[in-house]
Amino acid sequence: MTSIPPGDIIIMTKSDYKFYVISELSALSVTHSILEPGSRNTAPAIALGIKYCIDKLGCDKDEVIFVSPSDHIIRPVEKFREYLKEAEEIAKDGFIVTFGIQPTKPETGYGYIKCNRQGLHDKQRYCNAEKFTEKPDRETAQCYLNEGNYYWNSGMFAFTIGTIMEEFKKYAPRIHKELDKGFDEILSTFIQMPDISIDYAIMEKSDKVITLPLDLYWNDIGSWDSLFDVLDKDESGNVKIGNVISINTRGTLILGNKRLISTIGLEDCLIIETDDAILVAKKGEAQKVKDIVNKLKENARSEGEEHVTTYRPWGSYTVLEEGLRYKIKRIVVNPNEKLSMQMHHHRSEHWVVIKGAAKVIVGGEETFMHENESIYIPKSMPHRLENPGKIQLEIIEVQNGEYVEEDDIVRMDDVYDRTKTD
Repeated sequence: MTSIPPGDIIIMTKSDYKFYVISELSALSVTHSILEPGSRNTAPAIALGIKYCIDKLGCDKDEVIFVSPSDHIIRPVEKFREYLKEAEEIAKDGFIVTFGIQPTKPETGYGYIKCNRQGLHDKQRYCNAEKFTEKPDRETAQCYLNEGNYYWNSGMFAFTIGTIMEEFKKYAPRIHKELDKGFDEILSTFIQMPDISIDYAIMEKSDKVITLPLDLYWNDIGSWDSLFDVLDKDESGNVKIGNVISINTRGTLILGNKRLISTIGLEDCLIIETDDAILVAKKGEAQKVKDIVNKLKENARSEGEEHVTTYRPWGSYTVLEEGLRYKIKRIVVNPNEKLSMQMHHHRSEHWVVIKGAAKVIVGGEETFMHENESIYIPKSMPHRLENPGKIQLEIIEVQNGEYVEEDDIVRMDDVYDRTKTD
């Protein structure tokens, strides 16, 4: 476990992120990924992952599994490897290992684990987990900090397949019953599984849970506040990335994208510019970003549902601008990939190559295009874009018509076996 081969790593995420994940993993030699058809929280997700290990990888009940979220920073890595080795040995003795982080402040964005110091084990390095608590208010978090036997819950676990299966059977029988099925069948009915976290389902009830405190740097970068903590700062304590000018500004995170950001007289703020929105908040309030997202969804705002950049099996596209009857995109096609043969009823398109080489089929006629060359595709005309070269192909696409949304796609042929509309 101290050095995990890429072939032993399994990435789990929602199916919404399928092509993004494939794009990221292609350079890492990680071949195993599970795409959840919907969000069912961590207990069903871990159960699904365990079943994948059994059915697809041939793992037996003595195999030790390490579960980790993706959004945190741990250093030094070498020291963490030693903790993983220790956790592996504890897990082989039939325990479920949780990794506790010594709190340094009354953090309200993390869950906590209360440890029973009377249950210390042989090397005095780990203890029985007595209680799991959700994100507390500031006063409660300060009490935990003062008591000294509470740790931040890192969300990482280690256990054998046999141990976790026994605990699912004992404390989460509805989930355990699903594990009698094959992996593919479970995946098809995954959305019907209970929506419950592994903490609620097992950790808070099991008497096999051990906490291993980690004496190293750990930061959950799931919030802008956490990201501020880990980035380099200037002489005024600011994190400034992008085109930024600041006057009398202190302790502030400023992440620019395309525009100039100027600040005057700010302190302890968060300013984040993305392609489609700007967030301005006080530090310490970043956990409420989800409330903004909920409001966007309630008001049917596209910013709450869609990303400016969308990943596809052939590459990606980014919406640069859109308005009444038009949309402008930057399309990136990976080497030796091609889009489907398709047509649009309600829009025409104009393509300009800005990088690489393109093979284009329009109405049965094949054309090769290079930088600064363009082509026009009329409405209802079958067409296909392909990258025959060894570098990424980038084009600018200008759509014009009475309807320019993504569901105006009729596919005649597709190498990725997608349906008519995507």
